[in-house]
Order: sequence, then C-alpha cells, then structure tokens
Amino acid sequence: MDASDVTTARLALRPWSPDELAAVPSGARMDHWAEDFPAEGDVVIAGFVADRPNVNEYGQRQVIERSTGLVVGSIGLFWPPTDGALEIGYGIVPSRRGLGYASEAARALALFALAAPGVHTVCAEVELANPASVRVLEKAGFRSLGDDGTTARFGVQLPDLNG
Repeated sequence: MDASDVTTARLALRPWSPDELAAVPSGARMDHWAEDFPAEGDVVIAGFVADRPNVNEYGQRQVIERSTGLVVGSIGLFWPPTDGALEIGYGIVPSRRGLGYASEAARALALFALAAPGVHTVCAEVELANPASVRVLEKAGFRSLGDDGTTARFGVQLPDLNG
C-alpha cells in the first residue's frame, strides 16, 4: 500500500495501475485478483478509467481485501464535483458479497471525498429493485433523498458520518 491508499480495518482502496487497466480488456488474469474479479461492472470501470488518463486521487479505485491482498471489487468517485456534490459507485465480486465490504468501502471513500476542497456531499443512485445496494448505502451512513419509483437517490455529508 502507498500514501494514496484509503484504508479501513479490512480493506484498502487503491487506484488502478496501468498494468491492471490493460489486463481487464485483454482478458488477462493477475495473481492478486480474486477468482471472480473482474466482474462486469469492473470491466466498465476499467474502461472508464483507461479513457481518462488524468483521473486524480478522487477517481476510481480497486477494493483490496487486506487479509489476502486480493482485489475483490471496485469503487470510485466521478470527479469533478457538481455544485459541491460527487457521485459514488461500487461493486464487490459475488464471492465476497454479504461481508459488509461495500458499506465499509463506501463510507471510507465518502469520508475521503468530503475532505476534498469544494465537496460537501457524496451521492449515489440505486435501483429500488436492488435492495442489497440500498442497504449498503444505508449501512454506510447515506440518507435517502427520495425516489422516482424505479431509482432512489442517497446522499451523505460530513455531519452524517461523524454522528
């Protein structure tokens, strides 16, 4: 791990390396990836990051299980902020779901983002048909900002995470 990592008790959230970004579309397997990484969403995110070489430290990251050193998902912020708000997205591979990793990572990255100049809110949009993802956000400290019957919007600010 290096200084740009965001860490929790169980996870490290580390920026993608150029080698990792090249491996995903080629179908290559890296030794430090969980058996079911990358998932479909990770492939999309790797392409997103690869197309934006100037993504800064507030961008997309891999979720690394500290106990094994394996990449088990991805999480990221969609920079730059709009009117002080950033969007967050996340995904954990099936073999590690149900362990609380997504909530742990979302809370840590939200705290990291809220320390950035000009950022006061971190938001996420989730389909109501995905109650597990709704629960991830609730457990991470995000509050419901409403829904349209199909998707719900959640947000978090520093007071929510310090309470």
